[in-house]
Formats: sequence, structure tokens, C-alpha cells
Amino acid sequence: MLIAVHHRTRYVYDAETRYSVQSLRVTPQSFPGQRVLEWTIDAPGIERAATFRDCYGNTVHQITVTKPHSEVVIDVKGVVETADMAGIVSGIVEVAPATVYLRMTPQTEASEAIRKIANASEGKDYIARLHAIMHATRDAVDYVPGVTNAHTSATEALADGKGVCQDHAHIMIAAVRSLGRPARYVSGYLVGEAEAGHAWVEAFVEGLGWVGFDPANRLCPTDTYVRVAAGLDAASATPVRGARRGGGKEELEVAVEVMKQQAGQQQSQSSEDGRQVQMGKSQTQSQAQSS
Repeated sequence: MLIAVHHRTRYVYDAETRYSVQSLRVTPQSFPGQRVLEWTIDAPGIERAATFRDCYGNTVHQITVTKPHSEVVIDVKGVVETADMAGIVSGIVEVAPATVYLRMTPQTEASEAIRKIANASEGKDYIARLHAIMHATRDAVDYVPGVTNAHTSATEALADGKGVCQDHAHIMIAAVRSLGRPARYVSGYLVGEAEAGHAWVEAFVEGLGWVGFDPANRLCPTDTYVRVAAGLDAASATPVRGARRGGGKEELEVAVEVMKQQAGQQQSQSSEDGRQVQMGKSQTQSQAQSS
């Protein structure tokens, strides 16, 4: 499947700021089942961005604006060719060993209720158990936008019984790690989602490697998914994170469009002030942190 992505993030400040920095984890990798055909990032200072791989293997662009400004606009566009690999992820850059993803974080601590979800499938083989945990997570938490935020923990979302894909992912990760098995958070895009930006889980299975599970939709990722970044939790895989000095109050606007594209169809691309960088010719929930 050919998938076109347009992800636009806009910060607006009610007072001028002289310094802001943004860390962008918006660049997908090519691997079996996913091939990046076109990918561009248009943002102030992108041509001078520090580019590196973080400890989870994600490509990071760190942009810095040091002149007076009252807004920052980050525009990401691309086309990705995908295939259904039954959720199996192989051939990506792995910086950290799988055991790193055993580590609990404040968002993925396992409460007694989460441990019950993990243990309800005891006795099944591990793949079957992961599917059972995925379904039990979704059974326990209704999909209700707007009732949780970027800092809501798995325990809090489960107790409330409401949340979004981020919360489903955190709960399943916490449950899997409570069994002493590695699991990680994945951010990306999904064709057909109302919000288009999406989050799911990858669990490490001996003999198979990393396998994706999407508790929000009760399935393993298919060719309708574009995988972008991964980490211990949402904070380490967030597409855009920012900090600034001054600027007063801040408004964050995020718009994401993800569409199936027909073969031969070309994506229009624009360049503004020479700030566009192309990331290969033959993608994210946003969180802002200010200081």
C-alpha cells in the first residue's frame, strides 16, 4: 500500500521569545514491510539541525531558533510503501538490547489491576498470551478522547476505564513487563484513524523478534500502519517535544492527514524560505514541554 502523510505542528506564543528548541522524532525507517519513498521536514533552522540517533534507534532532528519569534511551524510530508508482515518487525536499527525495554517508567508502572490483566492468560503459549493481554486491555478501557493527557499513567487510565491509544499502549506495556518480558511503545500513523497519529506496542518474542500489537484496535499492525519511532513510553517516542525561554502562554495546534495513495499519484511538495530538507527518495500524539 502507498500511504501519504502530512503532519503539521504549530506552536503559537502570546509574547515574543528569543530562543526555542524542538526535538523531532518524525522520520520513519525503511525495513521489510515499510519503504520510505519520499520524506521532507520543513521547519525553521532545519538546515542547521543536529541530526542523530537516540538510544532507541530513532532518528532525531534537533532544531534551534535563536532570533525573536512568536510561532514555530513544523511541516512533515512523505510517502511510504507498506506491506502486511503480520506485525513482525525486523531489519530496523536497534541501538539498545531488548532487555532495555524491561524497565518500568512512571507511565508504565504495573499496578495490581494491571498484573491481573497480565496473569489472566497464564498457561497459554506466549503469542496467545500477548493476544489475550491485548484484548483484555481494550476490554478494560473504552476509547474516549479528551479524558487523559500526555502525563496520564497506565494505572490512572485503567482505574478510570477511559482513554486513547496512548493509554492502551501504556497498559499493555506495563502488563507485559510485569511478566519479565520486554515491550516498547511505538508512535506512527494509521490510515483510517480519525486523528491519524497513532500509538501501539511491540513485544519481544524469542525466535521471532519484535511483534506489534495494537490494543486500541485489537489487531497486529498491517499495511495500513506507518511505524515512525519507539521508546520506553510515550515521552521517549513523542514526535515533537519543545522547550523555550519566555514567550508567555503557548498554544499547540496539530493537524495530521494520512491517506492511501494510488500508484503513480504524486505528492505535491512545497518549500518555504529554503528551510526544507529531504529525507530520502527511492512520520506521530504530540507533546510540548516549555520552560
